[in-house]
Parts: sequence; C-alpha cells; structure tokens
Amino acid sequence: MIDIYAKLNTFLSQNFETEVLEFKEAKNGYDFDSLGEYFSALSNEANLKGHDEAWLIFGVKDKDKSIVGTQYRYDQAKLHSLKAEIANHTTNRITFKEIHEVKKEKGRVLLFQIPAAPKGLPIAWKGHYYGGDGEELHALNLEEFERIRAQNSDSDWSIQICEDATIADLSPEAINKARELYAIKNPKLANEIQSWDDVTFLNKAKITIKGKITNTAIVLLGKSESEYFLSPAIAQITWILKDKDNIEKDYEHFTCPLILNVAKVYEKIRNLKYRYMRAGSLFPDEVDSYDPYIIREALNNCIAHQDYTMGGKINLVEFEDRKLVFSNKGSFIPENINNVISLDAPEPKYRNRFLAQTMVNLNLIDTIGSGIKKMFIIQKNKFFPLPEYELSNKSVKVTIEGKVLDVKYASKLASMPELSLEEIILLDKVQKGHNLNAEEAKILKAKNLIEGKRPNLHISSEVAKQTGQKDDYIKMRGIDDDYCQKIIVDYLKKFKTGKRADFEKILLDKLPDILDEEQKANKVRNNLQSLRKSGIIEVLGHLWKIAKTK
Repeated sequence: MIDIYAKLNTFLSQNFETEVLEFKEAKNGYDFDSLGEYFSALSNEANLKGHDEAWLIFGVKDKDKSIVGTQYRYDQAKLHSLKAEIANHTTNRITFKEIHEVKKEKGRVLLFQIPAAPKGLPIAWKGHYYGGDGEELHALNLEEFERIRAQNSDSDWSIQICEDATIADLSPEAINKARELYAIKNPKLANEIQSWDDVTFLNKAKITIKGKITNTAIVLLGKSESEYFLSPAIAQITWILKDKDNIEKDYEHFTCPLILNVAKVYEKIRNLKYRYMRAGSLFPDEVDSYDPYIIREALNNCIAHQDYTMGGKINLVEFEDRKLVFSNKGSFIPENINNVISLDAPEPKYRNRFLAQTMVNLNLIDTIGSGIKKMFIIQKNKFFPLPEYELSNKSVKVTIEGKVLDVKYASKLASMPELSLEEIILLDKVQKGHNLNAEEAKILKAKNLIEGKRPNLHISSEVAKQTGQKDDYIKMRGIDDDYCQKIIVDYLKKFKTGKRADFEKILLDKLPDILDEEQKANKVRNNLQSLRKSGIIEVLGHLWKIAKTK
C-alpha cells in the first residue's frame, strides 16, 4: 500500500523534474490530448530508464514545487472515468495504475501513477509514440523505439489480454464459423464440440485464455466496432483495384472479424478465366487467373504475421492486367524466401505465436510450414510466373501474376525434369531481370544454366536451346570483346580515323541487351582502351587510328 502523502513529500523535496516525474499546475483544467501524450512519454521513459513506473502531478508549480491546487475533474466519477478514456487511445489499452487525490492546506493535488511500458512494447497515444528529454516532450526517436522493441524479442502481441473486452464483443456469426472450422480440423471431436458453450469452445480452441479476450480473439472474431480494443493497432484489410496505368478505380476496407471478412475480400477479386496453349498440345487450357489456395494462403499469412504494433493495414492491390500484390507490416522473420522453400518445415519462431497457433487450430494456415512452397508449385505447374517477394522497409510484399508472361519459356523450362524448384525459382529471377547474389549465381552456373558476370547474367546457351530462346540468348549475350575489337580495327583500317561516337553508333545495338545504355558505352570505351594498351591503336585528341609500327 502506497503512503501517498509521503510519496508526494518526497517528490516535492526534489529540486528538479526527471524524465519519469512531471509537474503541471493545471489549476482549472488540462487538455486531454496533452495528458495522453505525457502518459505515452512518461511510460516509455520509465521503461528506458529501468523504472517500474512514472508520475504526472497536477496542482504543483514545476519551478519551485509549490502547491497551487487543481480543479481538474473535481467530480470523482469523472476523475476515475479517465482510466477508461485514456485506455481507449493507448497501445493495448494500457492506462493509469491509479489516480491519487491529496488535499493539502494550499490546495488539491492529483498524482497520476503511470506504469512503465512493458518490455518490447512501446506505448503510443493515438498511434504516435512520445518520449521526454528533461522538461521537453518529443516524438520517441527511432533509436529509443527500437531499444524498447529489442528488449524482448519473444514478446507476443497476439496473446495479450484486452482487459475491458468480454465475449459480448465477439461476433456470434464468427464464433460459429470458428466452431465449423475447428470441427473440420478435429473430426474426432465433432460431436463433443456441439456440447460446448461458447466460453468453453473459445478456451479449448485457444482463442481466449480462461475466458479472457485476447488480441487474437478480437482480430479473428471481434465485432467490427470492437476493433478499438486493439488501438493503436489496426486489424484491417484494404482491397484496391487499379487499372493498367496504376490509377485507382475502386477500394473497400474490411475489419474485424477477419475470419469472415477474408471471404469477402476474396469475392472482390475478379478471378477471370485464362486460356492458353500448353506446348505440344492442340487444345487450349482454361484455368482461373488466381488459384483460390494462393489467395487464401497469402491473405492468411498477412493476418498471421503482420506486426500489429506498427499500426499499419494489410493491403491487397488488384491490377486489371491480372496481377495481385499483397503487403503487410513487419520484417520477414525467415530473412529470405529461399530459407522457407528449402526448409519446407514450420518456422521455429513466429512474431504472433498465439495467433498463428489459433489459425492452425482453425485450419486457416498450414500446420507444417509448406504453404509458401505450395504457392510456388501451383504457379509453376500452371506455367505462370512464380510468386515474387519484396522484403524491405520492415514490410513484406508478395506479387502474384495471373497470366503467362512467356509461354515458350515457361512451358519448356517447367518441363525440364532435371531442374529443382530452387533452380527454377532462380532462373525465374534471371528472366525477370532481378539480380542474383553470389551464392545464387554459383548454383546456376554449376548447372550451366546461366552465363555472364554479376549483375549482368543471362540464360545459358543450353537453356536457350531447350526452351526455344536462341534468338533471345543471342540478344542477351551480344558480341564478345574479341569481335567488338575486330570491328573497331576493321573500321580504322578502312576509314583511317574514328571518334568514340562512331564506334558507339556501330556497336551499341550489337552489345548484350542485358546492359543499359551507359554500360554499353562503358564497354565500347573499355575495348578502345584495351586495344590502345596492346599497342594496336592510338588516340590523338578525340581521334583514334591504327598505331604506327616501330
């Protein structure tokens, strides 16, 4: 039990404020948002300074610590309703430990007892994070934010309890859907599940904990109006339709309960039939532009692995030229997609362990970690471009093409039985003009699948032969240095002199298509310098000519 009078005397005896102790006169009132910002700042600073709590005191001058009294929320009911009001706008609804009232001769003093931000979880006010520097209030800087986040890499946002939420905040329709999915996942319990009341079911399905509502429960089963329990986190999927010129044509937002709204997002997608001819067939194939499994897997992965503490939405952008782009906040924990494909097993670590396990229990995501690999195999078997993962700026973006980009290449390459999925994935990157790292290039060169030097790699003559891309191979490979130099020497023998621009005019369109214009110009310059160093040609001013024999 705190002796609040002794506590106040201790605070008043200090001749300065600290980052975890703040005095305000607040004689007649105080701005609500300013109070919330100080709550965020003091909570975060208490965490950073290693304290259990911080204090905000009304009714005291900050300069000389003299009591001036405060009339702020004199009514007791209004004063103590402040806890809930603050919780509505903070991370995980964290609020005051207690609000203490002390009446002194010189006036009334309020002491707000603020808990330190939990390990690994900075506290925001209305989605913004604050910190303190002496008497100054400022935005929590990136270093401070990351220092708190790094304190406990094993913290799990999804298991945290929404203290004021009850089962009444969950959608009955969503609960019924969860029951249905749970029974499919656990057919031996189907009859028993019917006898469970909602509280029992939610506990057994590991959606709630001893009847308490978790963040996971709100995300998957919460009523739409219950999303505020997660603030400043957002449980929302935004679907956007864009035309071929990247102009937005339509959009819609979908919030809780996501267990139901994923299906509504799917219904927005124009999953048209796609017709194309497979190699060696006289009859066209007709398939969906997007396999339903891929859409389901990509969306549910976004929900399971989103970093909700970053306050961002899940986005699904649909392009009219048959392309989907899924994106969510949070770094890609496996670090790169090759790790997922090669491991083909459950991840040893999840950002939202409780949420991920719940989604496994409800048959929403794969239990053995092979969902992403299956997405690649589905696209490969349809001869469609493979899924493309962009991992940057602490976000994950996945692009799914709903059409064949090059039937000749895709069908022939996919039918080469000696190639592994990993090798096809890497060749797909080469075909798309993406860079390979040294290890990836080594894998393909060992199989004689590519030629050239990084970053200017292209398919090998062997792959070009098997895929019917001999013309593309010649364009990508271009003429070699020996032939380039022969053209330069032949030109000078016939016309006596030449400028570098003359040689560029002759050679640029013959150099590899994989090079850009600047790289091609550099290649011409390098070949001129190579011939000069060999003593075959020389330069006078801007003119090149055959070197004089000694």
